[in-house]
Amino acid sequence: MLSRPGHGGAYFAVLPDRAPGPAVATVLSGPDTRVLRHPSGRPWLVGRWPDDEIAVAEAGDARLAVIGRCPAAAGRLAAEAARLRDLAALDALALTLPGCFHLVAALGGRCRVQGTASGLRLVFHALVDGLAVAADRADVLAAAIGAGLDERQVAVRLLWPVPHPLGRTPLWHGVTAVDPGHHLLVERDGRTTRHRRWWAPPEPVRTLAEAAPGVRAALDEAVAVRTRGGGTVSLDLSGGLDSTSLCFLAAARREARLIASTWPGRDPADDDLEWARRAAARLPGVEHVVWPPEESPLVYAGLLEIDDTLDEPTIGVMDRARVLAHAPRLAAMGSRLHVTGIGGDHVAWCSEAAYHGLLRRRPLWALGRLRGFRALFHWPAGPMARALADSRPYRRWLVDSAADLRAPLPPPVTGALGWGAPPRLFGWVTAEAVRLAAEAISEAAAGAEPLAPDRGAHADLHSIHDCSRVIRQWEQASARAGLPLTSPYLDDRVIEACLSVRPGDRVSPWRYKPLLAAAMRDVVPGECLRRATKAAAALDAADGLRRHAPDLRVLWEDSRLARLGLVDPAPLRDLAGRPDAPELRQAVLYSTIGCEVWLRTLEHAGKEAAR
Repeated sequence: MLSRPGHGGAYFAVLPDRAPGPAVATVLSGPDTRVLRHPSGRPWLVGRWPDDEIAVAEAGDARLAVIGRCPAAAGRLAAEAARLRDLAALDALALTLPGCFHLVAALGGRCRVQGTASGLRLVFHALVDGLAVAADRADVLAAAIGAGLDERQVAVRLLWPVPHPLGRTPLWHGVTAVDPGHHLLVERDGRTTRHRRWWAPPEPVRTLAEAAPGVRAALDEAVAVRTRGGGTVSLDLSGGLDSTSLCFLAAARREARLIASTWPGRDPADDDLEWARRAAARLPGVEHVVWPPEESPLVYAGLLEIDDTLDEPTIGVMDRARVLAHAPRLAAMGSRLHVTGIGGDHVAWCSEAAYHGLLRRRPLWALGRLRGFRALFHWPAGPMARALADSRPYRRWLVDSAADLRAPLPPPVTGALGWGAPPRLFGWVTAEAVRLAAEAISEAAAGAEPLAPDRGAHADLHSIHDCSRVIRQWEQASARAGLPLTSPYLDDRVIEACLSVRPGDRVSPWRYKPLLAAAMRDVVPGECLRRATKAAAALDAADGLRRHAPDLRVLWEDSRLARLGLVDPAPLRDLAGRPDAPELRQAVLYSTIGCEVWLRTLEHAGKEAAR
């Protein structure tokens, strides 16, 4: 039995203005449910949401709502609602508002619902008692229709990695997802639905010099969305350029009391703390808190205690304890919101796969860069040459990926210069799970289109979407822990500004994050901009596997994946007893653990709902 988000978690559902609405709203309601209504009095929005994360306007039969972090003033929304004559006109509004939010509208008996281009805010829909209902969570709709678990989709989520577009399919029968960058339109009959694109990535034609002011302005506005409310705001200060840039932007605005938070790694070679202290010394008025490294939870910590009600499995469970460790402490210090630098790696940098196309357009120039990447990443010559010579279209690549899911992991350069890393399943996954996953890949390949024609642009968007889906789950868990989490780099306006830059200017073997360095030149001290290293936390991950091996063995003693016939727990138990096994040096266990933990939390939520 499924249930709506527990622990007071936020969610919302959107109902068309049709006769079944009140009865359907009852199915979607629970403790502390709030309701906003159509002009007819029938329910329009049903759910739970914080007061500071919604703005609503009404004019005649038009209704507009912005749900999330967005500075849309009531006056502007009211003006937009008053002039609204066609829901398609909302594209312009969606493409100008800063922040991270859902946009929901109703007009003339039709409804429009959209999330973000990043995929951080998603939209799903299902027919509930004959009514097309949209929601920001798949499990809300699954509970409303009594949906059964789609075991094939669980098998798909065991893939490492999950290729586009397979990760977008919900895990329940009868629930449909709306792709990032598209909106859902519900027609007047309350049943007919359409998906339409409202966002497309910009053409990457701008130079660093041309783009830097726009990137700086977009990031500054994204930070302002988080600090404009005053009070106390905490921010990550890892010492890396991503979080350091946000701290300096926030400090320059002087709109909130700021706490910079640093978790040093346990590895003696980790120089994050040194760089964080350098930055903090140049941030007067910002309180710098350094947490003891020995108190930082290791990777794999707390897996048996997780009871978050999430609507899909996530590899984010590996680091959940680490991400949330400081939340109660910062909340006790008065923080109302915690700002992370997550996403900077995904938007300020870009995939080296861009050079697959650049080699064909500017061969001599690209060859020089590729030699630099080969030296930097120790790419072997043979696999590198084969990756560059590979000209398969995306559908062919996807079909070929399904042919041998048990093949050894390819060299990293194969994924770095291709459409992505070919998906794999490992020895503990059953033959039935392999069959289900291969079948799903082959079916998806029949109509799959890459996210962009260029391999580099496709890889960039896929990386942003994958990152956003992990952060989406962390945000829900962090809010439950008492401190909402937010990531400005994943705002659509920031993504647009970064993706407008020529790929050769965004990724280079000679310079580290040149775009962010150029954008922050007048904001972050030059000393901090010169950092060219990044801590990998590899020691923390290895120690975590050794420390928490007993928990992993418990996971596999009564595996829910094994009950479904998708894994053989014996090899998993064996690996838990060999945390130093060479095959575990890569994150091959992550997707399996993510699925196992999710199935357990799903079972727990069902039992709670049945009481």
